[in-house]
Amino acid sequence: MAKPATQRPKLPGVGRLGLVERQAQAHLDGLGWNTDAHVELLWSLSRAPDADLALRAVVSLSEALSNEWDKLDQTLLKDRGVRGRLFAVLGSSLALGDHLIANPHSWQLLSGTPSLPSAQELREMFIEEAEKATDAATAIPPLRTLYRDRLLVLAALDVASTVENEPVLAFTSVGEHLSDLADAALGGALNVASRSVCGGAQPPALSVIAMGKCGARELNYVSDVDVIFVTDDGAHDSMGIATRIAGEMMRLAGDAFFEVDAALRPEGKQGHLVRTLDSHIAYYERWAKTWEFQALMKARPSAGDMELGERYIEALMPMVWTASERENFVPEVQRMRRRVEELVPAGVRARELKLGSGGLRDVEFAVQLLQLVHGRNHDELHVASTVNALAALGSGGYIGRDDAANLTASYEFLRLLEHRLQLQRLKRTHMLPEADDDESMRWLARAAHVRPDGRHDALGVLREELKRQSRRVSRLHAKLFYQPLLESVGQASPGLSAGMSSRAAERQLAALGYEGPQSALTHLAALTGGTARRGRVQQVLLPTLLDWLSDTPDPDAGLLAYRRISDELADQRWFLATLRDEGAVAKRLMHVLGTSAYVPELLMRAPEVIQLYADGPNGPKLCDVDTEGAARSLVASAARHADPLRAIAAARSLRRRELARIASADLLGMLEVTEVCKQLTSVWLAVLEAALEAVIRANTPDSGPLARLSVIGMGRLGGAELGYGSDADVLFVCEPNEGVEESDAVKWSATVAEQVRTRLGTPSGDPPLEVDASLRPEGRNGPLVRTLASYTAYYEQWAQPWEVQALLRAHRVAGDLELGERFLLMADKTRYPAGGVSAETVQEIRRIKARMDAERLPRGADPKTHTKLGRGGLADIEWTVQLLQLRFAHEMPALHTTSTLDTLNAVGAAELIAESDVELLRDAWLTATRARNALVLVRGKPTDQLPGPGRLLNAVAVAAGWPDGDGGEFLDNYLRITRRAKAVVLKIFGG
Repeated sequence: MAKPATQRPKLPGVGRLGLVERQAQAHLDGLGWNTDAHVELLWSLSRAPDADLALRAVVSLSEALSNEWDKLDQTLLKDRGVRGRLFAVLGSSLALGDHLIANPHSWQLLSGTPSLPSAQELREMFIEEAEKATDAATAIPPLRTLYRDRLLVLAALDVASTVENEPVLAFTSVGEHLSDLADAALGGALNVASRSVCGGAQPPALSVIAMGKCGARELNYVSDVDVIFVTDDGAHDSMGIATRIAGEMMRLAGDAFFEVDAALRPEGKQGHLVRTLDSHIAYYERWAKTWEFQALMKARPSAGDMELGERYIEALMPMVWTASERENFVPEVQRMRRRVEELVPAGVRARELKLGSGGLRDVEFAVQLLQLVHGRNHDELHVASTVNALAALGSGGYIGRDDAANLTASYEFLRLLEHRLQLQRLKRTHMLPEADDDESMRWLARAAHVRPDGRHDALGVLREELKRQSRRVSRLHAKLFYQPLLESVGQASPGLSAGMSSRAAERQLAALGYEGPQSALTHLAALTGGTARRGRVQQVLLPTLLDWLSDTPDPDAGLLAYRRISDELADQRWFLATLRDEGAVAKRLMHVLGTSAYVPELLMRAPEVIQLYADGPNGPKLCDVDTEGAARSLVASAARHADPLRAIAAARSLRRRELARIASADLLGMLEVTEVCKQLTSVWLAVLEAALEAVIRANTPDSGPLARLSVIGMGRLGGAELGYGSDADVLFVCEPNEGVEESDAVKWSATVAEQVRTRLGTPSGDPPLEVDASLRPEGRNGPLVRTLASYTAYYEQWAQPWEVQALLRAHRVAGDLELGERFLLMADKTRYPAGGVSAETVQEIRRIKARMDAERLPRGADPKTHTKLGRGGLADIEWTVQLLQLRFAHEMPALHTTSTLDTLNAVGAAELIAESDVELLRDAWLTATRARNALVLVRGKPTDQLPGPGRLLNAVAVAAGWPDGDGGEFLDNYLRITRRAKAVVLKIFGG
């Protein structure tokens, strides 16, 4: 029973089908594909890589089939598999479409459940067809048709998943079948050529050795098939006949299938086309160049006398695996690589899949070189396929398993694109379309199964993936090329090997991401030119270190920092030994050096922290530290010295070590930003305590100290939220000891406080230790130290709204803790008064904030990206939170906290504002704090302004832990979060 008309699938228009040609509707009407019954068929057509191309081919095919068209038409209507294979291949390949139109009945090869015949079945097909021919002229057309038919079936199975989600044919299976097909075609051509040259006589023994991609069984759809001919009969007449057969076979194969290239034979095109096995052996023993042994790695008997071919392989392969012992092996290989690079015009390198930077040749070249170096002692590397060789190198530990997997994925992706480009017209090409040819690139994306990812359409995804894969191949190629064993075998130094020009070395370094390759070469020369032992160890380490540095935002700065640290630790044997034996240490150190200007300076003076980069039983040692214990150790270490200068120097030393540890763990993603702030605060408090105790000891008369002295932390110090660039905001409060006049006690306490400030603030080469007491009553014009009674009287009578607000962050941090506790109890009456603060105070706070927004932003600063005073920055969030405390803390004890995040949690729990607003404020505070800390880590000095797009912003993104270190995405996220937070700030400050 037919469905009601309202339930029938709606017939799509040509635009929705992706058909753009003006004749498309006429073509559909002519085929009768304009009824509801054809809806599914039309949607299948729309999924072809080029729907217009597929439709035109179907129209031509219908005309070629004439009266038999109805059979195909009905099959397409009913069989999804057939139409998926047919539409996919017709939308991918103009050449195979032409073949199908010329041989219309070949469509039936795609019906049913087509499969790929075995290598033996293919050989039998081609021999059977060859033996039907009476001569070469009559053999070529049927052999060509057979070859194209087999390509048609393979291509249809390969691309069908783009239309009907047929199973994806493995890339390796495609290359293997194409190679088997080439073997069979060569066998058929050899059969015809032998009969053509010899008539009924017995031809001489002749073996065809496949080389290159065919030899490795990873052939392209369209490629020259590289061969070498070998015979076993050196008689003059036999050699002449064998040469004629080989030449005739090459000509016939070129007309019927593909070009056959024998240029890899001994002496190249100048040498004899056919040689005896003994002649081959003699040549390779005496005259062959390194590249010829490299080419032999892929040699494989393909056609003709297979037993002779096996003897050829057995005789020559041992020479291949000893080639790395040859004199000047590495320089020869490097020169060959440079020649290949120079073949590609600079204007098309970005489009060249094979020979361009980060292309297929990079992968193949690096893999073959490593096989040559390591294969002499390891038989498992004696494989021809690039993919199999990568797997063997990874399994054997010669390259990292991740590197092997990544390089394999990149190689297969690039080869897939190469296959699709060649399928289009069955032309040999490795060139991507022009950058502005969106239509061709979009077709390539569809043909290569590339799908949109939510952010980009298929075209955008393809372009991004091409960039990523090219960068990855370039990086991994450079890494693999300079593996330590390669150097020891070839007596080469990384980047400075014998025979390598400085220009070539600079290119290598540039491929690794170095913007100043000449300076990098200078650093490498210095690193490898030290003492014999140091130079040897550096030669082993540098290839891997350079690769890891290439992953950082600023490898140039990282290499300079590494050189400086290496020079500083030249006499410390543990340093290079640790990098050599602890891969995690070396990798983490390179990440830190290539990202931060802050940490290297600390490591120069606290190098022992590098040893904490190792993994311990409980995880990274950088995190396996008792922060409170470290603070106690700092205070205790300083207490051992009577001289306050020496005591503070000892405290500085331990602070330096802790800063290096905390910052390193932060950069390596081992600490959350809140934990970073707490640990930095802990270090500051310990330094303050150590300095205060040292100065008190130095200023205490024999009768004892004149007063009790306490330090009250304010601002970020009081909130335990210090960043790398934060000052220590404090108040000093004293209380006379028994029998001491108040004036004497205050004077003595002021002397102590001033000495603490000045001695901590003395420049030392470390990050500064600024103690700021400007939040005290009357600001900088008021006394540095007051008694508790004086503070009480002042706050009761004279406290300004901003001073009340500042007290919200007050917390005892050093000195006499009992006195500090009494100060806080006194402060509670001011900051959390019964009945709350007045409406006038709240209004004044809003007025001050508005004035600050208008006046305090530095000249030239961008208000959108200033992490402290900018839109939705730290000041906005903190003032908003503190305003809520001023208004509601008197009735909500949970708001009695100096921590911004703890206060936000309490605000959310009390439902003072919407939970969504709380989340926005929390995210903005965390985001701005991360960004501000990252700025200091990257630039090495306090700063609040995010940079514009470029390497510096990328470095900040990496330091802030942004995934992939994409500065643009990091900045977009910062702007989005702070913009939303600012809306909340305006709402709350507006009442």
